[in-house]
Amino acid sequence: MLTSREELDAELGEAARAWLDAALAEAADDAARPKTAADDATRPQTAADDAARSDAAADGAARSGAAADASRTAASPYASPSWELRYAAAGRHCGQRHADSVRSLLLVEARAPLASVTRLYDQGTAAERRAVLLTLHLLDLGDTALPLVEDALRANDTRLVAAAVGPYAADHLAPHAWRHAVLKCLFTEVPVAAVARLADRARGDTELARMLTDFAAERTAAGRPVPEDLRTALALTAPAGHPAPPTAAPAPTEES
Repeated sequence: MLTSREELDAELGEAARAWLDAALAEAADDAARPKTAADDATRPQTAADDAARSDAAADGAARSGAAADASRTAASPYASPSWELRYAAAGRHCGQRHADSVRSLLLVEARAPLASVTRLYDQGTAAERRAVLLTLHLLDLGDTALPLVEDALRANDTRLVAAAVGPYAADHLAPHAWRHAVLKCLFTEVPVAAVARLADRARGDTELARMLTDFAAERTAAGRPVPEDLRTALALTAPAGHPAPPTAAPAPTEES
């Protein structure tokens, strides 16, 4: 659950609030800066970039946003904007409990383009990737960030899987990929409650019903229990006013 700026101000200490104010100001400055062709393209990160990112993250709270921007521009037209370095340091300055919300605010304030979103995801820790996924639906990216969602759904990190099936996936994932995302949640024991708009997209989806029924049958044949979440999802596939399709019979117990 992402926290609003007002809620963060009430929970953060004075130093953290000051750091967040400076970080958001840098993000807003970058959003207002005229963009060039270089801003619209992603590029591989070099070892020098990694070192600069680490150094800037370590002392980001002390550096002036204007000075940082000037030094970056002089060094390279392709260098990451300073708010991206703040993004990486959010947990250290505002606490891990608030890191997702702080990072999301930075992405929104910067009106983060695809290049920034992709860079932060590709180079980020699992926590930094999760914050990107949680914020995609708040950015004006259309379906261009789908590769990030698809990458997260291939992972075995349940935090990334849960974040990947949020509102952005509900809006943009094609039916086939979305159905497999629902199954991925069942495979990895991510609660289907994490799947945004599950009821809307599942209603009347006979192919999803078939896939869920087959999965239930496989588990029953293997003597494994059918997850209650599977029954929940299957019930949602019934067209309005129709009963839910049946799942496979429960697996036999030793007493039976």
